[in-house]
Amino acid sequence: PSKITVGEYLKGWLADVAPENVAPKSLERYRGLVKNQIIPHLGSIQLQKLRPADVRAWHRTLRATSLSTRSIHHAHGVLRTALYNAAADEIVGRNVAALVKLPKLARKKIRILTSEEIADTLRKIEGHSLYPIVALAIGTGARRGELAALCWSDIDLDGATVCIERALEQTKEGIRVKEPKTEAGQRTLSLPKFAIAALRDHRRQQLELRMACGMGAMPADAPVFGDIEGNWQNPSIISGSWHDVVKSRKLPKITFHALRHTHASALIDAGLDVVAVSHRLGHASPAITLNTYAHLFDTDDQDAAAAIDAVFAK
Repeated sequence: PSKITVGEYLKGWLADVAPENVAPKSLERYRGLVKNQIIPHLGSIQLQKLRPADVRAWHRTLRATSLSTRSIHHAHGVLRTALYNAAADEIVGRNVAALVKLPKLARKKIRILTSEEIADTLRKIEGHSLYPIVALAIGTGARRGELAALCWSDIDLDGATVCIERALEQTKEGIRVKEPKTEAGQRTLSLPKFAIAALRDHRRQQLELRMACGMGAMPADAPVFGDIEGNWQNPSIISGSWHDVVKSRKLPKITFHALRHTHASALIDAGLDVVAVSHRLGHASPAITLNTYAHLFDTDDQDAAAAIDAVFAK
């Protein structure tokens, strides 16, 4: 028996357990959800007396405050993760959060660039400082943080490849370099010709600027999209600059992250199989890719019937 409350347990879990298993940026989000969405409603309940009915009532309360369904999912996920730890330590007999069905999460349709819009967008921003990173985002489907973390040593312009081994994220303590979420996140990708041309021009401009400032040749480990002194660029600045250029140059109103989805859509439209698309995107498994982009794959049942007929015809 223990009289520890949900609030007390969560505070201890965030202080002692979560930092060992959760990335700093995610930990910041966890702390915010615990402070604002969980403790005010469930914090005073004794942990061992928390019941599924309490969790369902909590969901109803959050919905009544106009909190989005996605945010409710995130808050519930934090509670469920903490209670798994409590169950593993035998503080509670079961994880009550795992027994409660979450409200259905509507799939958010993301606006992406069409094939015609890709060419038009690149043409309109040619010469802008964002051009090389936008070209690389469309050409590889890499995440914003992965692009921001690229060094020149990761890029083989002659071999037309880029090696993605790390990512950047902004935390309260500053910019942090981290490894990709999964082993599949570390990958080597082929580069399309337009991205190679953009990178060559970007490298030439960087070298010219350094020479003009008397800084000498560029180190091999210099950031591709950092400042002239070789410092990392805050990933959030990339999104902010993209928002500004979309507005000033009258581009389709999409987020920078949507360039990743644009790349995936272009691959699927070109007929690449789900395994190849999954590798390009750095997903942990093709199942994630299929779950995210299932609506884009050709699922014509007539094609399936024709394929079976072809097998029997042999």
